[in-house]
Amino acid sequence: MDHIALATALIVGSGLLCATAVCIVAICRAHRTDVVAVVRALPELALTLVRRRRR
Repeated sequence: MDHIALATALIVGSGLLCATAVCIVAICRAHRTDVVAVVRALPELALTLVRRRRR
């Protein structure tokens, strides 16, 4: 396997792990009503990010 591909995979994987950890900590620290609002907004946020990425 190429070193560049391996480095890219490690960077993307570690970025994904860090983002997941930040989201989990934020949800755990948030007030219960805030968590419900965030979870309800996630599908719209994901759709917006996918649309932005396609441009």
